[in-house]
Amino acid sequence: MIEITFQSKNDAVSLFKIIKQQLPEEEQEKILLGEDRYIFTITLPNYCDRVLTDGLCRFIYGPKKDDWFINVLKQRFYYEDPEEQQQITYIFYSILEGTRKGLKSFLSNPEDEKIVPEAVGQMVVENACFSFDSFVQFRLRPYLKLLENYAEIAIDEYKMEQEYQMFVQTLRDFLSRQPSSYSCIHAVFADEITFYTGQFIPIKKNELIKMIDRRLLINHPVYVDSVSIAPLLSIAPESIYVYTKDRDQPLIRTIQNIFEERVVIKNLSEFPGSTTADRQTSAANDTN
Repeated sequence: MIEITFQSKNDAVSLFKIIKQQLPEEEQEKILLGEDRYIFTITLPNYCDRVLTDGLCRFIYGPKKDDWFINVLKQRFYYEDPEEQQQITYIFYSILEGTRKGLKSFLSNPEDEKIVPEAVGQMVVENACFSFDSFVQFRLRPYLKLLENYAEIAIDEYKMEQEYQMFVQTLRDFLSRQPSSYSCIHAVFADEITFYTGQFIPIKKNELIKMIDRRLLINHPVYVDSVSIAPLLSIAPESIYVYTKDRDQPLIRTIQNIFEERVVIKNLSEFPGSTTADRQTSAANDTN
């Protein structure tokens, strides 16, 4: 017989359901969930040790990981607001899933993936009866530390995103007050950035420099690109046609975020006068 005790009823009930789902219907009645003086106990036959091992890993990687991560945000980093917790947790999972380039590889260590399965396996083999809370405190300390490391990275990403959103909103506010110098601008992002009027007449660089509102470069010297974003904000066109080989590059996304519905993204090959090489590159990018 194997017994696991819990101080939390929710933990006991959650694990009980996970284990029960993994057993044939005729075996499910052999697993018991009991309560005695606020201590909750799951009792199951010895032959269920493999089911228990798998169930504990599912339980830890599922509901408990969420609980512990939120607890780290509150107690270690003092994030009490549920909305902020949700946003940081979303970033945390995007790191785990590898959707944030560079971050998963920065934190990834093959040994980290063994922490929980090895700790659970040892506990089940060595003990017929054990406390889940003590197991977490003593055996899973490295895993809880790992969650702290992920939390630090997720919080840094969250802060950067907040700063970026504030930056974008500030520039939107500037744009809303800026009169338009041209109703339409064509912006070609090739080896260098070139601007054209709505009639496809090139705008000379010295003309662009004269148009730039100096407040942009003084108030946002790090974030405002003087070659692309500053001229566009200063001109404040009603419509912007952007021609590029890579519409996913950060600068293009920032222009879209600032100018929103004013922006139309086109392939570089669609710009009148584009070279054969440009059309072939754009076609290759579309295929990929």
